[in-house]
Amino acid sequence: MQNSTSQDDPYLLPRQSLDKDISEDISERIVGAILFACALVSILTTFGIVIIIFQETFGFFQEVSFAQFFLDTKWTPLFAERHFGIWPLINGTFLTTAIAMSVAIPLGLSSAIYLSEYAQPKVAAVLRPAVELLAGVPTVVYGYFALLFLTPLLRHIIPLEIFNSLSAGVMMGIMITPTVGSISLDAIKSVPRSLREGAYALGITKLEIIFKVVLPAALSGIIASIIELPRSQHL
Repeated sequence: MQNSTSQDDPYLLPRQSLDKDISEDISERIVGAILFACALVSILTTFGIVIIIFQETFGFFQEVSFAQFFLDTKWTPLFAERHFGIWPLINGTFLTTAIAMSVAIPLGLSSAIYLSEYAQPKVAAVLRPAVELLAGVPTVVYGYFALLFLTPLLRHIIPLEIFNSLSAGVMMGIMITPTVGSISLDAIKSVPRSLREGAYALGITKLEIIFKVVLPAALSGIIASIIELPRSQHL
């Protein structure tokens, strides 16, 4: 009886619709405010980082001149005779990056080619997550492994100091190999199957198809994986 009365009342339905619209409007405003606060936190964090960097830089150059910073060839800020030359840091960065790229590009590209063109689907389904799992290992673990295992191994082969660029570059290359392999694999898999089938129809071998058809077609993605290397080294 009450339901029939509410359905017959011409004023009750508009009031219910109005109350529903008001409640939905309030909830949308609350959600919008929460999302705005989240975006504001990220923006304020970025501004805070920039401000702190400028403050520290200003304080640094109050004590060290531009000539000492850009023209000095030594970086010894903790020694009795302090030097603040930036060039050893730049040279070390380029050196370790070059070593890391010489390790990561062949390993990552080779693993991507194998998983895409040679491995069975079941094998690829197991190996790809296992390789990508290396990207989740903390960088501290890689550094500890390089210091306790890789460096002594290399010192038995060639004369090196305990802290050297070769160990750091090799371990850094192993660390970023999953990134290169994953991006290269996605680029290789995006090559249309018709290109491979057309090459097979011409009587080309599988190895020739990989180097003359697949890799040139996936070159943009492979280059993107190489460009990712400098960023991956700082993760």
